[in-house]
Amino acid sequence: MEEKITIDDIAEALGVSKTTVSRAVSGKGRISDGTRSRVLAYIDKHNYRPNPMARGLAKRRTYNIAVVWPEDYEAVDLPFFHRCVLGVNRVVAEAGYDIIISMVDSENYTNLKRVVENKKIDGVILTRTLIDDKPAKYLKESGIPFVAIGSSDDPEIIQIDNNNFEACRELTNILISKGTKRVAIIGGDSNHVITRTRFRGFAEAFKDNGLSYDPELVFLDSDDPIKIMSIIDEIIDKKVDTVICMDDAIAGQVITKCRNEMIRVPDDIKVASFYNSTILNNMTPSITSLNFDDTNLGAVAAKTLMDVINGKKVKNRTESSYEIILKDSTK
Repeated sequence: MEEKITIDDIAEALGVSKTTVSRAVSGKGRISDGTRSRVLAYIDKHNYRPNPMARGLAKRRTYNIAVVWPEDYEAVDLPFFHRCVLGVNRVVAEAGYDIIISMVDSENYTNLKRVVENKKIDGVILTRTLIDDKPAKYLKESGIPFVAIGSSDDPEIIQIDNNNFEACRELTNILISKGTKRVAIIGGDSNHVITRTRFRGFAEAFKDNGLSYDPELVFLDSDDPIKIMSIIDEIIDKKVDTVICMDDAIAGQVITKCRNEMIRVPDDIKVASFYNSTILNNMTPSITSLNFDDTNLGAVAAKTLMDVINGKKVKNRTESSYEIILKDSTK
């Protein structure tokens, strides 16, 4: 049977007041070293399979972590966040931790501040990195352990990321090797680090082949469906033969526009995506894309955070496993 210990139980067993027990476990208030040692020793002795409250008393932990989601996420982002959280949960559950989801945006991170300042959590996992990352800066100032899923220019932030740069570079190289000559790229918010990383991989592939991309065919900050519709009209006029979409949502919108305008894929224009999810599963034609193990990414981030919380030294880590899926849209 699991033994559950309360402050009342400890006080009665040791013949001291509840205030004395509270001071002993919190480390605050005046109390002799001998009494503090007696209280902590009693807690340790009786925590055979401790419940979260008892362990919190003994180790001054909440046994909660926060996973931060961007408030401006779209429905199409849910598969990524869902798989990441699955990976996080597999690791933290084994350590006896629970997850609190905290919603933030680039300017308003009140929810995150509340759980940090009210000491409801022991650590934080950020699921998106930004160029001017105010939530990350706040976490650094607060001193709470945290890791970021994604890349950052700040070397003091522990970062866990997929190798998006090399993956995007390799897929672009493959498309260039297939004889594509005029390539357009459509991406989302340029304040997101992932957008800039994917673009760097795209640009590097052209350098690899002694070529230059056409800057007039680069369309960033273009995740609005209406804007994408006008972009497709523009790239058709400019005789583009291949469109690379930075994520699956944009790819889906491109395919829909092409179908509505009787533009044949891949005969008239080839389409590829730098990210794959279930959104692309039922697309016709099937879409060439990059596939990443987001569940593993979440698990690695969680394991890293657990190490930070436990005072271990950790390093940034880039997961190199990805899969290039060549399908009908680029034949």
